[in-house]
Amino acid sequence: MEIVVKRLLLALCLSLVAYQAQAISRYDSTNMSCGQVQSAIDREGAVILRYRSPRDPSAQRHDRYVRDRQYCKSNERAETTLVPTADRKACPVRECRTVETERRPKLPRKPKI
Repeated sequence: MEIVVKRLLLALCLSLVAYQAQAISRYDSTNMSCGQVQSAIDREGAVILRYRSPRDPSAQRHDRYVRDRQYCKSNERAETTLVPTADRKACPVRECRTVETERRPKLPRKPKI
């Protein structure tokens, strides 16, 4: 009986994680004002924004944008980037970017005597 309960709880937890991963909203940023884009990100915490690449209009771009670092992985931070909107060519939003860790030079070890 105890094993069945543990399996049931594990299945429930996994299904909740899968549900949250699929629940992110998607928007076309060029159909919204900058204020609307920022408001959607603030309200939902994280969204997917789609837009045509400014350099190559035939290319569709999309990425995940977040309210703050809370929505990033542990090795990421929320950095400001720009996306096009209906009223601006460059609307400031945040996206998660991997933190570059500094590599410290290894000091030579003392020889064992």
